[in-house]
Amino acid sequence: MEFDIQKLKKRPAFPFETIAVGLSFSPRMESVLAEAKKIADACNAKLVLIHVGLKTKEKESILDNILFTAGIDVKKAKIIWTEGDEVDTILKICKLNIVDLLVVGALEKENLIKFYLGSIARTICRKAKCSVLLLTNTSSQKTKNKVIVNAGADHPKTMHTINTAFYFAKQIGIKEVTLVHEVHSPALAMAMAESSSAPEVTKIKKEFTEEESSKLHNIIAKCDTGNLKINEKVIKGKPGYAVRQYAITKKADLLVINSPDTHLTFLDRIFTHDIEYILADLPCNLLIVHSRV
Repeated sequence: MEFDIQKLKKRPAFPFETIAVGLSFSPRMESVLAEAKKIADACNAKLVLIHVGLKTKEKESILDNILFTAGIDVKKAKIIWTEGDEVDTILKICKLNIVDLLVVGALEKENLIKFYLGSIARTICRKAKCSVLLLTNTSSQKTKNKVIVNAGADHPKTMHTINTAFYFAKQIGIKEVTLVHEVHSPALAMAMAESSSAPEVTKIKKEFTEEESSKLHNIIAKCDTGNLKINEKVIKGKPGYAVRQYAITKKADLLVINSPDTHLTFLDRIFTHDIEYILADLPCNLLIVHSRV
């Protein structure tokens, strides 16, 4: 199949017109497919189902039953059976099919998830030319309404990530989104350490927080919020670790972050985005937005 790079180059991060699902034939495959179908239906997207591994009659039978239970029309979904290196093969198929969102099942403690949360997951996240959704919770009984977006106000990708998060929230019926701006400033800590009194420290912290809040607010003002209720929060701490802890504290259902940087620019070296803390122990479902910029 010949690939037209122009179809992918500078393609917007959303809408999600084609959604791919990695099939692992784990005990959770049924719930992952059911969740993917809900998202595809909400986004009016095509489904591409990918299994990298040996195709057997037993696997075909299992998949047919799961697709029937999930209400997925086999005539409308594209099912791809192939073999090869897991990462390279999945990413190649996503590229050839102009996939906008790759859905992968994930659990924090389950041994099976080492397939995705080890080096394979990190490689997929760094190399993918589409957004990636790692599902830790696919319970249909749980109301997924706590969405947190890691909005690094100093990063050029942030605007795309926020708008994609807003789009996704609207499509799946979310009414409220919290935007979090992580701040890790050694200069602030040094300034406070050199201050001679508690009032001076309080003043420095207040001015710094107000400045960072203003950055976040200005970005949100440029985004299409629609009817969403938007909460804004500035948190202090190490990038990646701080937002992960915040998501845990707030019992978030979905955390949305920028895709990691692969070709570092001058700004990227200053405002490094680190997802290793998050991938090491997922706090909730994770949407990694690839802005293709």
